Amino acid sequence: MPLLNQEQIKEIIPHRDPFLLIDEVLEMEPGVRVVARKHLKEDEYWFKGHFPGQPVQPGVLTIEMLAQAGAVCALSVPENKGKIAFFAGIDKAKFRGVVKPGDTLTLEVEIIKARRSIGVGKATAYVGDKRVCSAEITFAIGE
Repeated sequence: MPLLNQEQIKEIIPHRDPFLLIDEVLEMEPGVRVVARKHLKEDEYWFKGHFPGQPVQPGVLTIEMLAQAGAVCALSVPENKGKIAFFAGIDKAKFRGVVKPGDTLTLEVEIIKARRSIGVGKATAYVGDKRVCSAEITFAIGE
């Protein structure tokens, strides 16, 4: 059973369909660490054009999914309630596997630096136990 379902996630981050890209939060220590999931359905809008006949998850969307999971973690701290987490940078991004329709992505983000309104998360995405993406994501908390 998830810690947070999609409706509860919407109470924390402002993303909405078609750009709310996480389905559930499994574990979380607010401001420290989060584990979330995205179940990739065959009818996700991006699979139709990326690539016809051989659908593959765009790497940038995997990064966005990690960022949304990290935003849930960062915005769950009481002083950040009602704010927005903006992308401020992506470093050391590596894509190590193909993600396809029907896969479930496990999204792990650990906040490794946080100072005032800027933070950095160590982000990793898995399909099963295979790491498919990793990056350091920098975020800025805004009103």
